[in-house]
Amino acid sequence: MRMTTRLIARLPYGQVVEVLEEIGGIEISKSSGWHIGQEWGARFREEMATEEVEEKAAARAWSTPGGRKAPQQRMGVAVDGAMMNVLEEGWKEFKLGCVYEVVQQTQIDARTGDAGQYGHAEQTSYVAHLGGPQRFGWQVWMEAQRRGWQQACDTQMLGDGAPWIWNLHQEHFHESISVVDWYHAMEHLGNAKLVLHPQEGPVASRWYREHEEALFLGHANRVAHSLNSAADLSDNPEHADALRKAAAYFNNNRDRMQYHDLRNEGWPIGSGMVESGAKQFKARFTGPGMRWSRQGAENLLPIRAALMSSKARFDDLWHRAASNSPLS
Repeated sequence: MRMTTRLIARLPYGQVVEVLEEIGGIEISKSSGWHIGQEWGARFREEMATEEVEEKAAARAWSTPGGRKAPQQRMGVAVDGAMMNVLEEGWKEFKLGCVYEVVQQTQIDARTGDAGQYGHAEQTSYVAHLGGPQRFGWQVWMEAQRRGWQQACDTQMLGDGAPWIWNLHQEHFHESISVVDWYHAMEHLGNAKLVLHPQEGPVASRWYREHEEALFLGHANRVAHSLNSAADLSDNPEHADALRKAAAYFNNNRDRMQYHDLRNEGWPIGSGMVESGAKQFKARFTGPGMRWSRQGAENLLPIRAALMSSKARFDDLWHRAASNSPLS
């Protein structure tokens, strides 16, 4: 049963049936596989709800459940969203949170080619939610507390410029450093370049390099000013509007775009850890022709998240679920 549940979190039901028969000589139907996934997914959700209650009580008491030893290093949270096809609803966003430890690692700076010690995310764990940010926020908070967030010496939160992310930051992680992912910022800058210089060429490349440098050095306000000035000079209303929206993005997030200082202080500035996680979730939930009932997706998401987090996390939830309500 445990192995079947692990496989269901990784593979489509039809492939699970094939693997079990080929490797273990176990014959089950697709519908049986679906029922197993739903049963254990619901039990995982129950255990995680219990964890949330315990963590909230522990936070009020300024302690950690069970007296576990908590880490003292830096920690971070990164959040993102992706889409899945839900029956009778169409494409809906599911939200993904990643909790990680920050370690220093020798890397090559892609911008300069120099080797240096830079912040890197390790020991990642995940939570996922099909629905709005309010419930998701508590799930991310719970996972961070479970990992020892209160005892971390410093913390950060990474995301793109979506307002719901920074509302979540204010509600649950307001003492953490907030950072707009560098690659999302560069994507916005690249889109602005295409508005100004749709034909590309040397002038466009020079403009991009100059503004990239300013942005990396923490001068998002200068980038915003440049885009607003270009909008004022534009005789194309659509282009002017696009440039002003880009300027607002950089201006509104300027305090979260101190990339040079953050790199020097040993913090990650890219949200690759959560984007990689989103791709792995999408591999299971958005394959060709896949559509999900809302309940079916909601029950499978926590199994997938536990499996991606670590073997220990999956096993812990499994054993507690089996102990508290064993299958007949």
